[in-house]
Amino acid sequence: MTGTSQSGSVTYQLMHATVADLRRTGEALPGLLGRLEERTDWQLPFAFRKPAACFHGGAFFEAIGEGFETPARHRDIINADVLDAWFPPAPGVIQSLADELPWLLRTSPPTDCRGLIEVIAHTRGVSPLNILPGAGSSDLIFRALRHWLIPGSHALILDPTYGEYAHLLEKIIGCTLDRFTLSADNDFAVDLDRLAAVLQDGYDLVVLVNPNSPTGRHVDRGQLETVLRSAPARTRVWVDETYVDYVGPHQSLEDFAARTENVIVCKSMSKGYALSGARVAYLCAGAHQLEALRAITPPWVVGLPSQLAAVRALQDPEYYTGRYRETEGLRAQLSGDLESMGWRPLRGVANFLLCRLPDAGPTAAAVVNRCRSRGLFLRDASLMGARLGSHLVRLAVKDAATNGRMLEVLREVTTTGRSEWSGELMEQEKKEKMVGVARFELATF
Repeated sequence: MTGTSQSGSVTYQLMHATVADLRRTGEALPGLLGRLEERTDWQLPFAFRKPAACFHGGAFFEAIGEGFETPARHRDIINADVLDAWFPPAPGVIQSLADELPWLLRTSPPTDCRGLIEVIAHTRGVSPLNILPGAGSSDLIFRALRHWLIPGSHALILDPTYGEYAHLLEKIIGCTLDRFTLSADNDFAVDLDRLAAVLQDGYDLVVLVNPNSPTGRHVDRGQLETVLRSAPARTRVWVDETYVDYVGPHQSLEDFAARTENVIVCKSMSKGYALSGARVAYLCAGAHQLEALRAITPPWVVGLPSQLAAVRALQDPEYYTGRYRETEGLRAQLSGDLESMGWRPLRGVANFLLCRLPDAGPTAAAVVNRCRSRGLFLRDASLMGARLGSHLVRLAVKDAATNGRMLEVLREVTTTGRSEWSGELMEQEKKEKMVGVARFELATF
């Protein structure tokens, strides 16, 4: 709806709509709003637009009920769109929680996680001053990077890599962000000579996820240490080791980071220790890197059940070593089965596989959508990097029986009659063309 208003010799063209209509329009035009925001001196006491959200997996909660209406349904679905461990936590974790659960739930935890910090430090062979705990790696990513960086900062990430980093650096902090592009031609391996050269460019922050997600590729500890020693002291290098436990016990850079001026290791206990629901993670770095962060860490940052679970998990390395060996075998078997279907799995090292679908077949989006209707949740990896194309799927490795169920669904949906796929592909192409036209029109603003 429009109208006009006169003020002296100036005529104003007025537009008005309901808040709901404006919100819907704004959500459909994020690029346009972004450009408007850059050119507007916004002085009102509320945000110019709704903050952007980072897309993650976890769509399977739609089937369970986001209000946890039917949690038992987790037995009927396969949540391969997130990379939670397929195995349970160590027996000591389960027993300790079961023995004292009412007390654990009603009792405030140690304010500063001191006992947990000491166990982590002892296990990793570093000082407690080198450890900073958090409620999952996302807590630490948001806490540390927002403290260290400003909109004028310059950062570098791998591409493709874990999406939380680009989201936070670009959309929340507003940094200048460069991407170290990985190529499918060499299976997304990191060119260490090129990385060593780029590190000399004076970045404020460089983020390396190792092993990387969604590729599953890993850079050997010794090789990476050599490269990082050449980085300028003013450049913080953040190494995310969420999946490093699957590679081997001596591949973590934690003790190396504790001795350096500028390397910070972010270590989640979610994926390697089967504690995703507990939300436990920590940073390992030189004490000078952590002191300012310790001052802005809230008390009781990790809950009491989670602290106890993490301590018990760290006390049973033999259990987890056995599970990592099993995961390696399950991954190899699943990879071979997918290859027999015409898929091309990347030779990763963690508890997931990145797979290229046949170019002549349906897109990843189409496969993911069809699987979801059958209780199988996968990740369309095309959304996880700038140049990944439309035919990459990432899926978690599960136990043998669940992998078998997953393969049954995949065979069913990918052997559907070609005419049905053609219809879905035409619809998908139509949507992509519409998006392309909208982007072209907005680019002229």
